[in-house]
Order: sequence, then structure tokens, then C-alpha cells
Amino acid sequence: MAIGVSFRRPLHRILSDFPQIPSFPLQNIRSFSKSTDVPRRIPTESPTNGQFSQQSSLASILRRYRFPQPQLHKFIQKNRFLLNSSPSDIEKCIGILQSLGLPQNSLLSILSSCPRALELGFLRKWQTGFSELGFPTVSSSQVQKVLEQSGRFQIEPEELHRSVQFMKNVGFSGETVSKVFEELPLPLMSNSIDISRKVDILKGVGLKRDEIDKVCCKFPGFLAFSFEGRLRLLFEELWDLGFTRNEIRKVLLDDPKLLLGMERGELSRCIELLNSLKCRPAIKERILREGLLRAGIDVKLRVDCLCQHGLIHRDAFKILYVEPRVIIYDLEDTEKKIEFLLHKIGLCVEYLVEFPEYLGVNLEKQVIPRYNVINYLRSNGGLGFEVGMKHLVKLSKLKFYNFFVKPYPECEKIFGGLVREVEAKPRHPTGLWKLFKPQKFSDSKKDIRNMKQFMDTLV
Repeated sequence: MAIGVSFRRPLHRILSDFPQIPSFPLQNIRSFSKSTDVPRRIPTESPTNGQFSQQSSLASILRRYRFPQPQLHKFIQKNRFLLNSSPSDIEKCIGILQSLGLPQNSLLSILSSCPRALELGFLRKWQTGFSELGFPTVSSSQVQKVLEQSGRFQIEPEELHRSVQFMKNVGFSGETVSKVFEELPLPLMSNSIDISRKVDILKGVGLKRDEIDKVCCKFPGFLAFSFEGRLRLLFEELWDLGFTRNEIRKVLLDDPKLLLGMERGELSRCIELLNSLKCRPAIKERILREGLLRAGIDVKLRVDCLCQHGLIHRDAFKILYVEPRVIIYDLEDTEKKIEFLLHKIGLCVEYLVEFPEYLGVNLEKQVIPRYNVINYLRSNGGLGFEVGMKHLVKLSKLKFYNFFVKPYPECEKIFGGLVREVEAKPRHPTGLWKLFKPQKFSDSKKDIRNMKQFMDTLV
């Protein structure tokens, strides 16, 4: 019987009997699917090297004109079309920009906002366009605005030239066209139909051609307003309030921004406040001395002033209702009082809602002297209680003097003089009346006889 013997060799002994596979570096291993030909040499002038050379040339030119070094790489990467321009073209573009009067800071600004300014064809086209506009001079701000917006909105020089000619045909002077050119965006200037409708609405209130030019020169920004959404509604409100053409025309010629800058409903709210005022006739007469329309504009200006300092419209109208003298005073006076309240006294603007009388009193003659007295007493420990706005505003001059100044002689100079009750003094020195006493004369016999006869006639 044969006996089967199982013989097993260790695994490491088996692997050691196989022939060794030579090791190769990783970079020498090639795919079997690729050709075994020797790779060709990389040419020294590759496209990548050419772009790098172009970027270096462009960067050196921009650095020469003080372009910020940290922004160079990002600027070139963002505007790859510049790599197709030769360095000489870039130099020519910068030379054209400088010939248009752009200073160094504007040059860097326009390159950042409008990189197409370094495109020679684009820039030469607008260089010719500026010369055909007919302006005596084109400012650097106008050049910068045109180049920025034309690249953004795809506006050609021919469109801008047609718009300028249209405004001149309407009756705008060269100065007015230049101001409109500075303030209005180019797309709005190109809309001649919209400009014509806005000119017609001014003609509707009786303005002549030269007066329309004057209004547009003073406030060219109104040409940027929406006709249907703002201007038409504003003039309809004026007619509904009962204002005549002469009243509207007078305000437009004085300061068109005050009226044309209003939105629908603002003037009605101001007129409603004026009609509801309950004040002395003398104050109301001074408020309305230039007419109801001008008074409504004055209310609007005061409301805007108060709202700029943080009040809401409801509180601003409430202050004017309680203290209508604010409408009479200049805006500069109101500004000074608010600044003194905020920065000197250290109170918030909401205190005006509780004490609107503060805006009606004299700052130099009442508020500042009283504040100086109270501040002096507070610094020396002379106040035993908290002094607030009511002591600065609501106390009469005599009461304030008796309460805060009279007990402290050193405060009299700070307050600005003594306030004492006027005592009745005699006109003449004592005893002077004796000099004017009538002289006595003795009665004669004849006088006595006459008096007896007169008395007898009475019996």
C-alpha cells in the first residue's frame, strides 16, 4: 500500500526561486499603449513663454505709470484681451488718454473701471468723437465718464453726437449741454423722446425757451427723473393744490431743485401742516410772506433737516406744528442748535420732540449763557438736583436768574449781566418841589370887597 506524503514549502522560499524583476525609476516607466519613440525637444519659444513675455512687457508699462503693483497680476488675468495688443499700442493708448487731459489719479481710475481704454481702436474712435461734440473743452471727468459708460452700455460716439445736437436744437446753451453731459448717464442722454417730454412739461407752466435753458442749467439732474413715475405726478399735484402758473414759474426760476426734487405727496403734507398752524398772526404772516408754495418748500427743507439727524417724519412735523418759528429761522440757525444739543450738551435728538421750544429760542442769547452757568455750578458742586432741558428752555429769564444766578455772585458775569427789578426813582432831588411852590400874596381891602359882592350874587 503506497503512502502519499504531503510536502509543503514555505511561501518565501517559493517566491525566492523566481527570477528577480529589474527595478526602474518611475519616470522611465512608459505605457505599453504609447509609442516608444524618443520624445521631441521642447522648443524654446512656446506659446506659454510668449504669453509670459507679453505679460511682463504689459506689467512693466503699467508700472511705469504708477499702476499699483499688488493689482497688476489680477488686472492682466482679468483682461486677457490685452495680451493681443502690442506694447507700442498700449503706449499709444496711454498717450491718447494723457492728451485728453486725464491726470495721473484719473488715469489709474479709468484703467481699473474701463480696461477697454487700453484698446487702441476703441480709444481712437472716442478721441474723434470728442472732437466732434462741439464743446470748447472736455473735462477729464467727462472723458472718464464717457469711456466708462460707453464700454458698459455699448454706446457709440454717433449716438452721443446725435443727443448733443438734439439738446442744442431744443434750445439748450453750450453751458447747459455741458452740465447735462456731466450729470446724466449716457443712456438717458440718448433718449431724445424722454428729454422732449420733460421740456414740454416746463413749457406747460409758461416758461420760455431761455427760461427752460436756465432751469436745466441750474438743475440738470431733473432730466434723469422718470416722467411717468415722478414728474407728471408732481405737476398734477401742483394743479390739484390750486397753484397758478405764475407761482410755479417763480419758484422754478428761483431754485428749480427745491420744487422739482420733491416726490408726489410731500408738498401736500407740508401745505396741510401750514393750514393747521395755530400760532400768532404775526408769525403766520411772516411764514406766508412769499406765498403758500414757497412756505410749503420751506417746511419741506426743515423736515428734511430734522430727518437727516435721525428723527422720523412724524416727529419732525410735530416739532414744526408746536414750534412754527423754526420755519422762519434760517436752516443754518437750526443746524447750529442741533449741533450744540448733540455735541455740547450731550443729549440725543429725540429730546427735540419733548422740548420743541429749544429750536425757537435764541442760541447765543439764551441757550449758551444758561448752559455755561449750569455747567459752572455742576463742576463746583453747586447743584443739588438734576438740571435738564426745561431749565434751559422753559424758564423765563428772570426766574432763571433768581434761581441759578442771584445766589452765586460769580455767575453774574457768566450769565451776561444783572437782571433786577426796575425801581421807580423820583425825577428831581428831594426838596426840589419847594422851589416850584407858588408865591403867596396878602389880600387887600379891595379884593375882600369884590369877593363879598361875588358871593352875594350867588345867594
